[in-house]
Amino acid sequence: MSLWVDRYRPTSLAKLDYHDDLTTRLTHLSASGDLPHLLVTGESGSGRKTRVMAMLREIFGPAVDKAKIDVKSFDTGTRKVDLPIVSSNYHLEMSPSDVGNQDRFVVQEVIKEVAQSQQIDANAARRFKVIVIHEADNLSRDAQAGLRRTMEKYTANLRLILVCNSTTRIIAPIRSRCLLVRVPSPSKQNMIAILTATAAKERHTLSEAVATNIVNKSDANLRRALLMLEVVCTKGQANDPAAEIPLPDWQEYIHNLADFILADQSPQRLEAARKRFYELLAHAIPASVILQFLAMRLMAKAPEPLQQDIIFEAAEFDHRIQSGTKAIFHLEAFTAKVMSLINGYHASM
Repeated sequence: MSLWVDRYRPTSLAKLDYHDDLTTRLTHLSASGDLPHLLVTGESGSGRKTRVMAMLREIFGPAVDKAKIDVKSFDTGTRKVDLPIVSSNYHLEMSPSDVGNQDRFVVQEVIKEVAQSQQIDANAARRFKVIVIHEADNLSRDAQAGLRRTMEKYTANLRLILVCNSTTRIIAPIRSRCLLVRVPSPSKQNMIAILTATAAKERHTLSEAVATNIVNKSDANLRRALLMLEVVCTKGQANDPAAEIPLPDWQEYIHNLADFILADQSPQRLEAARKRFYELLAHAIPASVILQFLAMRLMAKAPEPLQQDIIFEAAEFDHRIQSGTKAIFHLEAFTAKVMSLINGYHASM
């Protein structure tokens, strides 16, 4: 039994519910008979992957859905790394950034392997294979440099679709070789309409007050909003204005961690916070996401004079996380810096 967010995911461009102008452009692009390299950018939950997969179905047909998941091993010279890859006869999806600084070897090996296998199809639009790279903005600069060299070399039988949150971390040579497709987050009205329609399909009547509350707590993330909706409807509170909208477990855990840091600033508390960071990272919560939600919670709870300093330090350590290799070091250093700021503030009172 699938979750609502997966059960009611649009499977074609015609079924998309918002950003009609963007849908029209993607439809024309799919029907053009060719496809440039694409750089698809937008916030999490905005519908980037849904639009990419809908466009691939327009080009290649339902064969795109006949995909399998393989775990491939890559030899980096010093050690072997494993990466799950989703593939069909016409496309391939992967997140090379999951292997850290070894992503360069993954990118080069996969692209060479795909480029050496030419598509045989009477339809000209199917004479190339598509590689979808998720979290492209987390790729190391070496991996991006490798992409730059191969994007034009293998254009005859290969297209790249890079999916990212922001283009600021994508090097300029790659941006110049791609068609930029920006997928904005849905508006509040769009999200309320989608939530109401989804609840109706499951025979629930969703009140506008509950829908608005869900939208406000989802941070414009439609996937998160649909997960919250399913929980509320399962509890029978779809029409209850006082319904409690649950946050994801990991977000609650980060909020508790922020309160834990604010309650005491000591070496023992810092060591305990480190263990909690390890637990979040072990559950595949990205370090940048941990830092973002931790900083927002700290800002909301910390004294007003410290709020600007906290956001400044968060920006600095976010940059360090992207540039470094050990995220736990930077998360712990950010926590130590915040503790130092709080101690300094109390000492000056």
